[in-house]
Amino acid sequence: MPDIVLTTLNAKFIHAAFGLRYLFANLGDLQPRAAIAGFDINLRPLDIAETLLAREPKIIGFGIYIWNVEETTEVITAIKRIRPEIKIILGGPEVSYETEGQPIVELADHVITGEADLKFAEVCRQLLDHTPHSALRTPQFPKIIPAELPEFSRLALPYDFYTDADIAHRIIYVEASRGCPFTCEFCLSSLDIPVRQVPLDKFLTAMQKLLDRGLKQFKFVDRTFNLNIAVSKTLLEFFRARYQPGMFFHFEMIPDRLPAELREVIAKFPPGSLQFEVGIQTFNPEVGALISRRQNYERLAENFNFLRRETSVHIHADLIVGLPGETLESFAAGFDQLIALGPQEIQVGILKRLRGTPIVRHDAEWQMVYNAHPPYEILQNKLLDFATMQRMRRFAKYWDLVGNSGNFVATAPLVWNNGAAPFHNFLRFSDWLYAKIQRTDSIALARLMELLFEFLTREIVLDAKLVAETFWRDCQRTGRRDAPNFLKEFLPEENWSVIRERDRSLPKRQAKHLAT
Repeated sequence: MPDIVLTTLNAKFIHAAFGLRYLFANLGDLQPRAAIAGFDINLRPLDIAETLLAREPKIIGFGIYIWNVEETTEVITAIKRIRPEIKIILGGPEVSYETEGQPIVELADHVITGEADLKFAEVCRQLLDHTPHSALRTPQFPKIIPAELPEFSRLALPYDFYTDADIAHRIIYVEASRGCPFTCEFCLSSLDIPVRQVPLDKFLTAMQKLLDRGLKQFKFVDRTFNLNIAVSKTLLEFFRARYQPGMFFHFEMIPDRLPAELREVIAKFPPGSLQFEVGIQTFNPEVGALISRRQNYERLAENFNFLRRETSVHIHADLIVGLPGETLESFAAGFDQLIALGPQEIQVGILKRLRGTPIVRHDAEWQMVYNAHPPYEILQNKLLDFATMQRMRRFAKYWDLVGNSGNFVATAPLVWNNGAAPFHNFLRFSDWLYAKIQRTDSIALARLMELLFEFLTREIVLDAKLVAETFWRDCQRTGRRDAPNFLKEFLPEENWSVIRERDRSLPKRQAKHLAT
């Protein structure tokens, strides 16, 4: 049985906990006495506690995040009532700031704040005293233990500790750098200064080993992938030279920084292989100034136009609702501007008040009111009252189902009638849909299709035959072989079961990424 168990509750089963593997990789001589145990938040807390206790550990290290803090509190409560002698060590962004008064912190023996890659091993070593069967020592550490910022040259990389099952079935996270040079007040990464680079030779060797083990999908968690252009180009060229069908690479990029040397290599990637997550957050320069976000909007537009016209990159762009100074009309203008730039996905996020972020300095002036429970989303502010924020929450949910799902690539633009005021037209659909069904989740795709058809043909009175033909093109694109019954009266009978050869040859996931 291991003396140390490293664990966390992932948001979904498919996520492989990156931080746990970094901690395990850097345990040194304690590695043989440790194990990783991953769970997800859909499991019952008592079942998780049972599994952990069955391993009879002396120390359990928990990774605490905004999505798992409440469930993990239940797990730790049960463990401490049954086996109070087990030492509980917490780490992660949710407990790295504003620790006072957090129930989960009160339950723990120690909390390591910041990047705990090396500090966790140091604490465990003192607790265990290298004697396998001895009682745990009282370490020379306080309850709250700040971790020094580790240099990458001192860190063992974690990639060997992804299992074959992880590689086959889960999202695999990698990082070539940590930190962010920007100071956006809503983001924890703005506190991670300076930006630190993984030694490139060491990193590429690790990536080659993952490729050799059959990994095809790489999700980079670097906050500023294209900050160091030379490194970015080297990484892209490395993966482009080793590309095999089915490979997919996800990067987060700065939207206004895409020089010619990067454009050249990006354009060489085949369709469906490259995705950029682009944080825009606001198109309002005054709001950007309020939250210390610098952005060149003209260059951003040029880069989007290049990516959409000259590459097959799938663009996932982010906007935030509820920023101080952002009115509904200001957000609407930004949303419409982004629609015109043509990213394949637009994530409409609701502002969160993450622990430690300086966004709190606006609370009084802009009357910012946040939910007291994770994920700490804004409830209202001076410019957007609670009822409006609720409308926007529904807008975001329905946009994800209709605008981002890949199921309505051709049909969704009909909502705003070929580009006229996309935001307000989709908000109208959102309000109508909620009035109809009074829910934003657990909506079957077939039901959603019927409702969207009803809205387009009865509420905004588009030609039913045109709408049906557009729907059927979307059905074919996503691989459906038979037309839904509600469309058949508007389609020629010979088209009810037609699948175009081009769409049949594409996996559904790639069809979504290729859709234009």
